[in-house]
Amino acid sequence: MIDGATVKRLKLISDERGRLMEILRSDEDIFVKFGQVYMTTTYPQAVKAWHYHKVQDDFITCVKGMLKLVLYDDRDGSPTRGEINEFFMGDYNPTLVKVPKMVYHGWKCISSDEALVINVPTEAYNPGAPDEYRLDPHNNSIPYRWVRKDG
Repeated sequence: MIDGATVKRLKLISDERGRLMEILRSDEDIFVKFGQVYMTTTYPQAVKAWHYHKVQDDFITCVKGMLKLVLYDDRDGSPTRGEINEFFMGDYNPTLVKVPKMVYHGWKCISSDEALVINVPTEAYNPGAPDEYRLDPHNNSIPYRWVRKDG
């Protein structure tokens, strides 16, 4: 596991009215601080990658559909430099992943329907000075390709 990354298995609580799933609580060890909460979607087979943040940690979960979230550690001095982690999350595996600052990350929607993603970053987005450092999803130096492993 990439140094500083954390995974939390999420629990669904169901009754005759529907489902409830707590994603992140301020009284948990995984919690750092609150910046904002946002929702984004990804269409089937679309890739949203690669980027990292210098200031914020991300707390990412997929609440509808299925997502392959991938982390790549390129941090100088990190004990896990060069490591890649894949997380399959969503309808069939409710999971929260903490992505530490300075770790490249991105995802691909692997379900047949649009994936709905919730992120709880530790900082609020600043459109005047975005804390986002991007690479092309397919043409870069990261040793990862967004292809299915069975093809």
